[in-house]
Amino acid sequence: MSEQPALQARDVHKSFVQGDREIMVLDGVQLTVQAGDTVAIIGASGSGKSTLMHLLAGLDVPDRGQVTIDGLSIGELSEQARGRLRNRELGFVYQFHHLLAEFTAGENVAMPCLVRGMARPEALARAREYLAAVGLAARCEHRPAALSGGERQRVAIARALVNGPRWVLADEPTGNLDENTAGQVFDLLLELNQRNGASLIIVTHNPQLLTSVDHCHELKGGKLLPLAPREPSPPR
Repeated sequence: MSEQPALQARDVHKSFVQGDREIMVLDGVQLTVQAGDTVAIIGASGSGKSTLMHLLAGLDVPDRGQVTIDGLSIGELSEQARGRLRNRELGFVYQFHHLLAEFTAGENVAMPCLVRGMARPEALARAREYLAAVGLAARCEHRPAALSGGERQRVAIARALVNGPRWVLADEPTGNLDENTAGQVFDLLLELNQRNGASLIIVTHNPQLLTSVDHCHELKGGKLLPLAPREPSPPR
């Protein structure tokens, strides 16, 4: 018996109205991600990468087609059920960290656990564990304003992983970081996903990162086209 795909987009269409025009963003997208896969998606600005990620995460629903997780159609769930699914099964890392300025790093990371109903002491202990995993054990009590850009994004990664999701979706998580910090954050995402046995789907504009994933795709003209994985550049 074949393994049930962990996450699947089947003939997904999505369009938006702009003025008096309807703009087709996704035109029959197909994607299958097996458990434990690492997948990179590239594409020009405005090609619909973020739209696709929002659909995969259940933050929006397609006009036509289906997004399924373990065979369950996300679009057929109520908004409340989709929220529970996101909280328990999905981790999302945005290009902008979206940390809450009035809370410490530890409190930001603990938020998904608190939403899930975990007691505050347990949630904060779990948050400290994940901050340590991203190298920020000493920054637990710092608020976002006291952190560097790379540190804020690592806090966002810890927050995305704290509930032990089976799928992590990262929408250009290194887009606002310098090249060295971006490489560190990307390597950290891969390492933590391998450690947790989760699947990773990452939107990136950096072609150098494509050498480290299992599958690569390009979103172009509303279609998701498979690309051959890139070979690492030879050492100079």
